[in-house]
This record gives sequence, structure tokens and C-alpha cells, in this order.
Amino acid sequence: MEKLNVKPINNWQYEKELYDKGLKYIGGVDEVGRGPLIGPVVAACCVLPSDFKLEGLTDSKKLTEKKREQFYPYIIAQSLAYGIGIVQPEEIDKINIYEATKKAMIMAINQVKKQIKLEHVLIDAMPLNLDIPSTSIIKGDLKSISIAAASVIAKVTRDHMMIELDKKYPEYGFASHKGYPTKKHIEAIYKYGLIDGYRVTYSPVKEYLAKQ
Repeated sequence: MEKLNVKPINNWQYEKELYDKGLKYIGGVDEVGRGPLIGPVVAACCVLPSDFKLEGLTDSKKLTEKKREQFYPYIIAQSLAYGIGIVQPEEIDKINIYEATKKAMIMAINQVKKQIKLEHVLIDAMPLNLDIPSTSIIKGDLKSISIAAASVIAKVTRDHMMIELDKKYPEYGFASHKGYPTKKHIEAIYKYGLIDGYRVTYSPVKEYLAKQ
């Protein structure tokens, strides 16, 4: 992989504490897509080798799209295991985004557990009821390299879904705003109406429906 012109970030603290206790398989868990008006919430769980290095890896939201696309295949190739959980908008509307996020995270974790003996998970902010030890870390995607790796996997996975949707419905601009409630996105809703996949319990969509 080409060397990227970014500063290295030392964020192995939580993993090292667990390695020192004799643990080997530590998963980082993060999600993306709680705020968009359309599409699923996506979570990822990623287990990295202890000698993993990737300069500049941090919270995916702080990386450019170009860097995320560069990091994604490298993280996938180097990971010991990874899993992706996806909860569709119909279920988000049914159980709420908080519960949907937890469900997506657990789905991702369970995928990893089928691949390796997962010993501990580091989770970005969200406390989960699991059958293995876990640590919930506020702003974990800035503090844990495993969570940062998971955030990139989740973000790129969901962004690709939005890019595919954009090919089908280019008038909505999904490739640029990724479903988030930007001014242009809301204007497109009022101009073109709703398509399948909108979260009808979200305020801007509810407001549109109430005016129809």
C-alpha cells in the first residue's frame, strides 16, 4: 500500500491493556447511519493483529472519502476477522434507531464469533448486553485503533450502498449527502417525493408526509 501523507496516531491504549492480561482476540465495534433519513444503520466489528500499523487511522468521519477508500481494503486484508451488521429502515421505524443500532452491532459481533474465539469487545459509546466481556468507550473511534478500523468498514459499506442508490435515483443526490438531512436533500424530497427506504419516523420525513 502506498504511504499516505498523514501523521500516525497512537491509539492502542485499550488494546494493550487487554493484551497485557493475556487476551489475543479483541474486537472494535462502531456504527454509522444513525442520522440519515434513508437507508440502513450499519455496524462493523473488526479484530486487528497486535502488529497492525496504518498511519492516520482514526474516526472515519474525520477522514476524507478518498482516505477511507484507501484504508478500507487494507483494513479488510489485514484484519484477523471482521463482521458487518445491517438493520434496514423498516426495522428502524419499528424498534427505534437506538435499538436498531444495538442490534446491528450485535449482528456484527456474532459474525466475528463464528470466525474466531472473540475474547473482548471495545464499543464506541454504546453499552451492549453480551455473553463476552466488553468496554464501552465514549468517543471510542478516536481512542481505540480497533474501533477506528470498524468505523471505516461501517462507513465505507454504507456509503457504497448510498452510491448505488444514487445510480438509480440521481436526482436525490445520495452520492454526495449519503442520506443525511441536508438542505438539498430535503428540497429533493419535496420535489420528487419519497422512494422506498425512507425512515418515516424521522422528523423531516414525517413533516413531509403530514403535508401531503
